[in-house]
Amino acid sequence: MSENEIAPKSGAGPEVIARRSGMWGVKDSGDTTGFSTQRETAVVAPPATRPYGGWFDEVVDVIVELAEADGLAPEQVIEKVSTQNGQLVIFVPREHLLTVAKYCRDDQDLRFEMTLGVSAVHYPQDKGRELHGYFPLFSFTHNRMIALEVTAPDADPHMPSLVPVYPGDDWAEREAFDLMGIVFDGHPALVRSAMPDDWVGHPQRKDYPLGGIPVEYKGAVVPPPDTRREYN
Repeated sequence: MSENEIAPKSGAGPEVIARRSGMWGVKDSGDTTGFSTQRETAVVAPPATRPYGGWFDEVVDVIVELAEADGLAPEQVIEKVSTQNGQLVIFVPREHLLTVAKYCRDDQDLRFEMTLGVSAVHYPQDKGRELHGYFPLFSFTHNRMIALEVTAPDADPHMPSLVPVYPGDDWAEREAFDLMGIVFDGHPALVRSAMPDDWVGHPQRKDYPLGGIPVEYKGAVVPPPDTRREYN
Protein backbone atom coordinates (compact mmCIF):
# COMPACT_ATOMS: atom_id res chain seq x y z
CA MET A 1 0.00 0.00 0.00
CA SER A 2 1.43 3.40 -0.94
CA GLU A 3 1.56 6.35 1.42
CA ASN A 4 -1.62 8.44 1.70
CA GLU A 5 -3.65 5.51 0.33
CA ILE A 6 -6.88 4.54 2.01
CA ALA A 7 -6.42 1.45 4.14
CA PRO A 8 -9.06 -1.29 4.34
CA LYS A 9 -11.45 -1.13 7.28
CA SER A 10 -11.41 -3.91 9.81
CA GLY A 11 -13.98 -4.92 12.40
CA ALA A 12 -11.27 -6.32 14.67
CA GLY A 13 -10.13 -2.92 15.87
CA PRO A 14 -10.43 0.78 15.11
CA GLU A 15 -11.69 1.66 11.63
CA VAL A 16 -8.63 2.79 9.67
CA ILE A 17 -9.65 5.75 7.51
CA ALA A 18 -6.28 6.62 5.98
CA ARG A 19 -2.53 6.47 6.42
CA ARG A 20 -0.54 9.63 5.71
CA SER A 21 3.12 10.58 5.49
CA GLY A 22 4.74 13.94 6.16
CA MET A 23 3.21 16.85 8.02
CA TRP A 24 0.58 17.76 5.42
CA GLY A 25 0.31 14.70 3.20
CA VAL A 26 1.77 16.53 0.19
CA LYS A 27 2.06 14.26 -2.86
CA ASP A 28 3.83 14.45 -6.23
CA SER A 29 6.33 17.11 -5.11
CA GLY A 30 9.37 17.47 -2.93
CA ASP A 31 8.71 17.50 0.80
CA THR A 32 9.36 21.05 1.97
CA THR A 33 7.95 20.69 5.49
CA GLY A 34 10.90 19.08 7.25
CA PHE A 35 8.62 16.27 8.45
CA SER A 36 9.11 13.77 5.62
CA THR A 37 9.57 10.81 7.98
CA GLN A 38 6.37 11.41 9.96
CA ARG A 39 3.70 8.74 9.61
CA GLU A 40 0.09 9.06 10.78
CA THR A 41 -2.87 6.67 10.82
CA ALA A 42 -6.36 8.20 10.95
CA VAL A 43 -8.86 5.95 12.73
CA VAL A 44 -12.41 5.96 14.03
CA ALA A 45 -13.07 4.11 17.28
CA PRO A 46 -14.54 0.60 16.94
CA PRO A 47 -17.95 -0.27 18.44
CA ALA A 48 -17.82 -1.52 22.02
CA THR A 49 -19.61 -4.63 23.27
CA ARG A 50 -21.52 -5.05 26.50
CA PRO A 51 -20.87 -4.84 29.32
CA TYR A 52 -19.33 -1.43 28.73
CA GLY A 53 -18.23 -1.16 32.35
CA GLY A 54 -19.09 1.08 35.31
CA TRP A 55 -21.87 3.57 34.75
CA PHE A 56 -21.59 3.45 30.95
CA ASP A 57 -24.21 0.68 30.72
CA GLU A 58 -26.59 2.68 32.91
CA VAL A 59 -26.39 5.76 30.66
CA VAL A 60 -27.00 3.77 27.47
CA ASP A 61 -29.85 1.82 29.10
CA VAL A 62 -31.59 5.05 30.15
CA ILE A 63 -31.33 6.49 26.62
CA VAL A 64 -32.72 3.25 25.16
CA GLU A 65 -35.57 3.21 27.69
CA LEU A 66 -36.53 6.82 26.92
CA ALA A 67 -36.36 6.19 23.17
CA GLU A 68 -38.62 3.14 23.42
CA ALA A 69 -41.08 5.18 25.49
CA ASP A 70 -41.20 7.61 22.56
CA GLY A 71 -41.85 4.76 20.13
CA LEU A 72 -38.30 4.64 18.75
CA ALA A 73 -36.23 1.50 18.36
CA PRO A 74 -32.77 1.57 20.03
CA GLU A 75 -31.01 1.27 16.67
CA GLN A 76 -32.84 4.37 15.45
CA VAL A 77 -31.21 6.61 18.06
CA ILE A 78 -27.88 4.87 18.66
CA GLU A 79 -25.65 3.94 15.71
CA LYS A 80 -22.68 2.85 17.75
CA VAL A 81 -21.26 3.01 21.28
CA SER A 82 -17.52 3.48 21.80
CA THR A 83 -15.60 3.22 25.07
CA GLN A 84 -12.15 3.71 23.62
CA ASN A 85 -9.66 5.45 25.94
CA GLY A 86 -12.09 5.14 28.84
CA GLN A 87 -14.63 7.60 27.42
CA LEU A 88 -18.24 6.89 26.54
CA VAL A 89 -19.02 8.19 23.04
CA ILE A 90 -22.48 7.57 21.61
CA PHE A 91 -22.82 7.89 17.83
CA VAL A 92 -26.27 9.28 17.02
CA PRO A 93 -27.98 9.71 13.62
CA ARG A 94 -28.24 13.41 12.93
CA GLU A 95 -32.02 13.33 12.69
CA HIS A 96 -32.23 12.18 16.32
CA LEU A 97 -29.46 14.37 17.81
CA LEU A 98 -31.85 16.84 19.47
CA THR A 99 -33.98 14.02 20.88
CA VAL A 100 -31.00 12.29 22.50
CA ALA A 101 -29.58 15.61 23.71
CA LYS A 102 -32.88 16.38 25.49
CA TYR A 103 -32.78 12.94 27.12
CA CYS A 104 -29.26 13.64 28.33
CA ARG A 105 -30.15 17.06 29.69
CA ASP A 106 -33.54 16.41 31.28
CA ASP A 107 -33.67 12.86 32.66
CA GLN A 108 -32.89 12.69 36.39
CA ASP A 109 -30.63 9.67 35.92
CA LEU A 110 -28.57 11.45 33.26
CA ARG A 111 -28.62 15.19 33.97
CA PHE A 112 -25.89 16.29 31.59
CA GLU A 113 -26.54 19.96 32.20
CA MET A 114 -23.71 21.45 30.14
CA THR A 115 -22.15 21.04 26.74
CA LEU A 116 -18.48 21.88 26.23
CA GLY A 117 -19.02 23.01 22.66
CA VAL A 118 -18.52 21.04 19.47
CA SER A 119 -15.37 19.77 17.78
CA ALA A 120 -15.59 19.33 14.01
CA VAL A 121 -13.45 16.77 12.15
CA HIS A 122 -13.04 16.20 8.42
CA TYR A 123 -12.23 12.73 7.05
CA PRO A 124 -12.19 13.20 3.23
CA GLN A 125 -11.65 9.47 2.63
CA ASP A 126 -14.59 8.36 4.80
CA LYS A 127 -17.09 8.48 1.98
CA GLY A 128 -20.63 9.36 2.95
CA ARG A 129 -19.72 10.58 6.44
CA GLU A 130 -16.81 12.92 5.82
CA LEU A 131 -17.83 15.46 8.48
CA HIS A 132 -18.04 14.58 12.17
CA GLY A 133 -19.50 16.72 14.95
CA TYR A 134 -18.31 15.76 18.44
CA PHE A 135 -20.38 17.16 21.35
CA PRO A 136 -18.94 16.62 24.88
CA LEU A 137 -21.57 16.74 27.65
CA PHE A 138 -20.88 17.15 31.38
CA SER A 139 -23.08 16.31 34.36
CA PHE A 140 -22.60 18.44 37.46
CA THR A 141 -25.16 16.30 39.27
CA HIS A 142 -23.34 13.00 38.71
CA ASN A 143 -19.81 14.30 37.94
CA ARG A 144 -19.67 12.44 34.62
CA MET A 145 -18.74 13.24 31.04
CA ILE A 146 -19.88 11.62 27.81
CA ALA A 147 -19.91 12.70 24.17
CA LEU A 148 -22.42 12.51 21.34
CA GLU A 149 -20.97 12.15 17.85
CA VAL A 150 -22.82 12.84 14.60
CA THR A 151 -21.70 12.45 10.99
CA ALA A 152 -22.76 14.12 7.75
CA PRO A 153 -21.62 13.75 4.13
CA ASP A 154 -19.73 16.48 2.29
CA ALA A 155 -22.58 16.57 -0.22
CA ASP A 156 -25.10 17.43 2.53
CA PRO A 157 -23.12 19.00 5.41
CA HIS A 158 -26.11 19.56 7.69
CA MET A 159 -26.77 18.54 11.29
CA PRO A 160 -29.11 20.03 13.91
CA SER A 161 -27.92 22.88 16.08
CA LEU A 162 -27.77 22.05 19.79
CA VAL A 163 -28.41 25.69 20.72
CA PRO A 164 -32.15 25.08 21.37
CA VAL A 165 -31.14 22.51 24.01
CA TYR A 166 -27.76 23.89 25.10
CA PRO A 167 -27.61 27.67 24.39
CA GLY A 168 -23.91 27.70 25.29
CA ASP A 169 -23.11 25.88 22.05
CA ASP A 170 -23.78 29.06 20.06
CA TRP A 171 -20.25 30.30 19.36
CA ALA A 172 -18.71 26.84 19.14
CA GLU A 173 -21.11 25.97 16.30
CA ARG A 174 -20.37 29.24 14.55
CA GLU A 175 -16.66 28.42 14.62
CA ALA A 176 -17.26 24.88 13.33
CA PHE A 177 -19.38 26.31 10.50
CA ASP A 178 -16.81 28.97 9.65
CA LEU A 179 -13.69 26.78 9.64
CA MET A 180 -15.10 23.34 8.76
CA GLY A 181 -18.29 24.07 6.83
CA ILE A 182 -20.83 22.15 8.92
CA VAL A 183 -24.25 23.79 8.61
CA PHE A 184 -26.08 23.67 11.95
CA ASP A 185 -29.78 23.80 11.13
CA GLY A 186 -31.78 25.84 13.62
CA HIS A 187 -28.86 27.97 14.81
CA PRO A 188 -30.07 31.51 15.59
CA ALA A 189 -27.26 33.33 13.75
CA LEU A 190 -24.99 31.02 11.78
CA VAL A 191 -22.43 33.46 10.35
CA ARG A 192 -18.65 33.41 10.19
CA SER A 193 -16.78 34.10 13.41
CA ALA A 194 -13.13 34.24 12.30
CA MET A 195 -12.92 34.61 8.52
CA PRO A 196 -14.28 37.60 6.57
CA ASP A 197 -17.93 37.28 5.59
CA ASP A 198 -17.07 36.96 1.88
CA TRP A 199 -14.35 34.31 2.36
CA VAL A 200 -14.70 31.30 0.09
CA GLY A 201 -14.22 27.86 1.63
CA HIS A 202 -13.48 26.52 5.08
CA PRO A 203 -9.78 26.65 6.02
CA GLN A 204 -9.61 23.70 8.43
CA ARG A 205 -10.86 21.10 5.98
CA LYS A 206 -8.25 18.57 4.96
CA ASP A 207 -8.72 19.38 1.26
CA TYR A 208 -8.30 23.16 1.67
CA PRO A 209 -5.34 24.63 -0.28
CA LEU A 210 -2.11 24.85 1.71
CA GLY A 211 -0.91 28.34 0.91
CA GLY A 212 -0.84 30.35 -2.28
CA ILE A 213 -3.76 32.40 -0.94
CA PRO A 214 -3.43 36.22 -0.70
CA VAL A 215 -3.29 37.42 2.89
CA GLU A 216 -6.29 39.62 3.67
CA TYR A 217 -5.59 43.39 3.38
CA LYS A 218 -1.81 42.93 2.92
CA GLY A 219 -1.37 41.77 -0.64
CA ALA A 220 1.18 39.14 0.42
CA VAL A 221 1.05 35.48 -0.60
CA VAL A 222 2.04 32.36 1.34
CA PRO A 223 3.66 30.00 -1.21
CA PRO A 224 2.19 26.49 -1.61
CA PRO A 225 4.17 23.74 0.16
CA ASP A 226 5.73 22.37 -3.03
CA THR A 227 7.38 25.70 -3.85
CA ARG A 228 8.83 26.53 -0.44
CA ARG A 229 12.46 26.05 0.52
CA GLU A 230 13.28 22.37 1.00
CA TYR A 231 14.84 21.29 4.29
CA ASN A 232 17.71 18.82 3.98
